[in-house]
Amino acid sequence: MIRSFRSKALGRFAKTGNAAKLSIQNPDRIRRILARLDAAARPEDMNLPGFRFHRLKGKDKSRYAVDASGNWRITFGWQEGDAIDVDLEDYH
Repeated sequence: MIRSFRSKALGRFAKTGNAAKLSIQNPDRIRRILARLDAAARPEDMNLPGFRFHRLKGKDKSRYAVDASGNWRITFGWQEGDAIDVDLEDYH
């Protein structure tokens, strides 16, 4: 289950489907990623073909990421069986 969002635009999109403030052109992919993340029981459940699931390095090594579109990634932490601080970030 997704417990919290870092990005207001991503949280709004998850609740209402309004993609107007998202920084990417493919909201359907974001919708699929968020649905899988909401159903995940552990971070590794996001290790699906095409998602390029990976753990972040450095100061963010407790967070994970999956590909969203181009340089954009959905990043998230994990706590007590829930995704936390879900964000849409430009990696480069």
